[in-house]
Amino acid sequence: MKSVDRLRDAVRDYVITHLGGQDASLVIDDTQAQKKGTKSVGAPAEIAFATKPGLAITMLEHARAADVPFSWVLADAGYGRDPQLRAWCHGRKVPYVFGVPVDLPIDGSPGKPRQPAVKRADDLLHYAKVRDQWERRSCGDGAKGERLRLDGLRRAGQRREPNRRGKDGQLHREIAYFLVHAPADTTVSEVIARAGGRWQIEEDNEINKQLVGLAQYQVRKWTPWHRHVTACMLATAFLSVQRAAIPEPDQTLEPEPDADPEQVPDQGKAPSIDESGTAG
Repeated sequence: MKSVDRLRDAVRDYVITHLGGQDASLVIDDTQAQKKGTKSVGAPAEIAFATKPGLAITMLEHARAADVPFSWVLADAGYGRDPQLRAWCHGRKVPYVFGVPVDLPIDGSPGKPRQPAVKRADDLLHYAKVRDQWERRSCGDGAKGERLRLDGLRRAGQRREPNRRGKDGQLHREIAYFLVHAPADTTVSEVIARAGGRWQIEEDNEINKQLVGLAQYQVRKWTPWHRHVTACMLATAFLSVQRAAIPEPDQTLEPEPDADPEQVPDQGKAPSIDESGTAG
């Protein structure tokens, strides 16, 4: 294993130690990497083509092999439409909230006809006219205002979420659809909270580009690009751990009366790697 791979794994373990929890969600998302010509990362002829959902499955397999604690997987419609990714989660009984396109075919229960007759996700709009079958809940604030969610007709785990958007001075509503795979006793509130959690990664990607230089590289080959991205991940992990240790304005930290300084974990120490390639 190369030294950059060891550092990547050390960063992962560092985050798990300080921020991990079994109730965590893994969010699948991609961000743009600049490519020019045939010399950029991912463009040489010897690199086999792989779809984004296929890469996502590989990363999920790596996470499971490394015993990364998580209980949900979240993704947008670019991944949610992929049957292989959904099948991977079904086969391993991993709950998910995936965005899906409006034309996603919807199947009924095995051996039973569809009731109501819904052939694709946006057919559910026909049933929104029955107001008492739907309820509106907040999914948190977004860049363009409050994200609202309409929930109803729980069959097949379908959800829909309208986002309020201002356009030409008028109020418009953008509707997104989600497919939910979860235990039957999962509450609607938890599903909504999970669905709203996905947007955080998009904000994180933008912050990482602006704050730690995630997109500011002048390299073309894989090894230096991998090192740059991993170093940015390390910087982000360190800052996240430090921020998590800061109490909210209405909270104060009281030291343990008999705490031994030698036994207190050092949250300020980021993972390092020595010249021999050993992470620590």
